[in-house]
Formats: sequence, C-alpha cells, structure tokens
Amino acid sequence: MSLRLRVFALKSKMEIRKAKTADAVQIHALVNTYAKQEQMLPRTLLSVYENIRDFHVAVEDGKVLGCSGLHFTWGDMAEVRSLAVDESAGKRGIGRLLVEANIAEAREHGLLQVYAFTYVTGFFAKLGFRVVAHDSLPRKVWMDCINCPKFNCCDEVAMVLDLVEDAKPETFDVSQVNIPIVKITGAGR
Repeated sequence: MSLRLRVFALKSKMEIRKAKTADAVQIHALVNTYAKQEQMLPRTLLSVYENIRDFHVAVEDGKVLGCSGLHFTWGDMAEVRSLAVDESAGKRGIGRLLVEANIAEAREHGLLQVYAFTYVTGFFAKLGFRVVAHDSLPRKVWMDCINCPKFNCCDEVAMVLDLVEDAKPETFDVSQVNIPIVKITGAGR
C-alpha cells in the first residue's frame, strides 16, 4: 500500500484492498446502479465473480463504497474498468485512490500502459491519462468491444496512461485473437 493510501486509511475507517468473493454482490449492485444511468456498461453477477481478482474495493464498516477493476488484456497492458463510487461517498477521493491502486498493481506487473474507456475524461486526465483513438487499442476493440451492444455507436472516450516513458506496447496481430474470417463468394450472396 502506498504512503498516500496508508495516510488516507489512517484518517478514516476506510481501506482500499483487493476484492474478495464476499464483495461480489455489492460490486455488482454498485456497477449496475451506474449502468442503469448509462454511465457504464452493465455486468452480470457471474462476470463479477469470474473477474473478482481484477477488482480493488474501498470498504468502510463492511460496506463497499467503491470498486475498480484492472483487467489484463495483454502482457504489457491492462484496462481500468468498472470504476464506481457510491454516490453517498462522493468527493472523498475514493475513485482516485482506487485507480491509483490499479496503476500500482500494473507497475508491479511491469506493464507499459493502462487504459480506460470513459465518459469522465477530466477525472482520468488529472491522473495523467491522455485521449487516444479507439483503433489505437486494437486488442480491446477485437476482444471486448466487438461483443458490446455499443460497438457501432460507442460514445466512450479511450484514454491511455503510459507507465514507461517512450515504450510502445507489442504490435497487434489479428491472429492473436480468435476472429473468424468469413469469405463470401458467389453472385447470389
């Protein structure tokens, strides 16, 4: 835990920690509260359980006040996703602490970049993220976005934080993902 996290935790009863399966129901409810407001994509409870190791949570008195996942998408990059803070706990810096925990974990794994698809660009910009084109993150597009109901009309902004200066992630090759190649032949298609 960083010094900033420790100092914050000492000033309150809240702690930032890796999620446990016992947190899944609260994470699911929190994320889907914002999904109903169309501020993020919904998650099933199964998805939360399957990805529970991705999450950090902010917990106070047994209640999950916030969550954020760090989802690894390749050997050198990961996505910050499902960042949500309970409205009653807003303006306490919980979102920032959660993303900082994600970034610290990414650094521990030697990643070159973390990225987020978001509607709150100002928040991520304050943490050093920069706006990029969606197609600059092809693994995200071809592994996740392709299955998203918003694929052809995505209104989220892609943002990247470089963890290692001047380092570039591994070049994308479509053979790295299982995309079926469909060949259409004949005049009667």
